Amino acid sequence: MGESLISLDRATVLPPILLLCLACYICVVPVTEAIWLQIPSSGTKCVSEEINSNVVVLSDYYVIDEAHPEHPPTVSAKVTSPYGNNLHHNENVTHGQFAFTTTEAGNYMACFWLGSNPQKVADATLGLDWRIGFSAKDWESVAKKDKIEGVELHLKRLEAQVQSIHENLLFLKHREAEMREVSEVTNSRVARLSILSLGVCIAVSSLQLWYLTRYFQKKKLI
Repeated sequence: MGESLISLDRATVLPPILLLCLACYICVVPVTEAIWLQIPSSGTKCVSEEINSNVVVLSDYYVIDEAHPEHPPTVSAKVTSPYGNNLHHNENVTHGQFAFTTTEAGNYMACFWLGSNPQKVADATLGLDWRIGFSAKDWESVAKKDKIEGVELHLKRLEAQVQSIHENLLFLKHREAEMREVSEVTNSRVARLSILSLGVCIAVSSLQLWYLTRYFQKKKLI
């Protein structure tokens, strides 16, 4: 799937990639940002994302309490897969992290709620750093392992990012095909049901007409 992106002629592709790398290095916004969640005193706050299979997911979460930084409130966390499998569960903590590799494509959900706190807490602010795929990769380890740095490292990151975008596009194309198939099947069933309903209406009307004709004939009204 990614071979067509890697097997291009480097002599002709390298200069444009260098310019793109420098432009991205200067202008591009950070790939990952923390999400701030307001956890209510009673109830659960959830975030979800639709992820393809065989994708690495890394996340850190932490409670933020500027009023009482030494004793912040505790929260509980639970992460589930599209089929309801429990991927992470932690209770009564002020910070935590989870990491997993997706085994099926679908909607992955992380839910948070306040834990058992000795003092009554109105609500709590939670910081969530959610990284998937390209942004979850440890590029410092890659640079040390492959002994690369500078522009070459940025080129490798751009190559991985392009491959990730390509895989996401293929995933969206597959999902669009599935949804189109479901829509076509639904439309076909609705059409058959409409024809069946029309046939039933015609049959009932014919039966009513035949019954009324027989009734009036017996009464010698016609």
